[in-house]
Amino acid sequence: MKTRFWQLLSTLLLALALLPASAGAAGYTQTKYPIVLVHGLFGFDKLGPVDYFYGIPTALRSGGAQVYVTTVSAANSTEVRGEQLLSQVRQILAATGASKVNLIGHSHGGPTARYVASVRPDLVASVTSVAGVNKGSTVADILVGAIPNTSGALGNALASLIGILSGNKGLPQNAGASLASLSTAGSLAFNRRHPQGIPTTACGEGAYQVQGVYYFSWSGAQPYTNVLDVGDPLLAAISLAFGGVRNDGLVSSCSSHLGKVIRDDYAMNHLDEVNQFVGIVNLFETNPVTVFRQQANRLQGLGL
Repeated sequence: MKTRFWQLLSTLLLALALLPASAGAAGYTQTKYPIVLVHGLFGFDKLGPVDYFYGIPTALRSGGAQVYVTTVSAANSTEVRGEQLLSQVRQILAATGASKVNLIGHSHGGPTARYVASVRPDLVASVTSVAGVNKGSTVADILVGAIPNTSGALGNALASLIGILSGNKGLPQNAGASLASLSTAGSLAFNRRHPQGIPTTACGEGAYQVQGVYYFSWSGAQPYTNVLDVGDPLLAAISLAFGGVRNDGLVSSCSSHLGKVIRDDYAMNHLDEVNQFVGIVNLFETNPVTVFRQQANRLQGLGL
């Protein structure tokens, strides 16, 4: 009798121990609303076998999330990209029957997502800005002042080539408009029209929730992270333009702030934040895929 009791007790304890772990693994990233990923400047959904958000959609889906990767102009103004994103959000809602989406935008994708939340807050549950250019970039300021018309044409050509290679050649490209939007002056003008979640202090947090939309942000602050990554030397060189201000190679930590700041000092650069180049990232920092999964779980906890 005693042996039977202890066998049953052991079986029950084992079942209780395993149940939360398996349930958590199965639904860790399962949000109420679809997750919509938005790329940055000179971005794409997929270029050949390479995802812009490298390995991230698959990792989110493995935990139960509905994930959609959108495509907007590789180079254009925030408003033009925002209208393109809004059109795709409507399509996603129609296809899924969901009432809202969770937008996650990297770099220029941050302001692009903010535009949609500003003009149609009823369609957006949350905006997460990953190294978003929310208060402008010193790099954009320099290029706006120095770039000749021929270089602008080269930027348009590059954006058009990205569109062709990614199967999205019909989207309009305007490198000059994108740089104007990403400059400090352009960003501040955009913020006056769409202030939701923007900090009112130089490097603080913004409102966590506006018109029913939750706002979050995170970013990196280490331009050089892996000797095997071909992009790191370039980002390290570009980072010198910030004059010692903490940055990820293209965006300063303070400029990335929006709503609730999860972290602005990950040991990641601008490419690492989306697990590029092809997963070659800092081995001594939280993997960026894990950070995206954690954010999906955070949204889940809020019922989003």
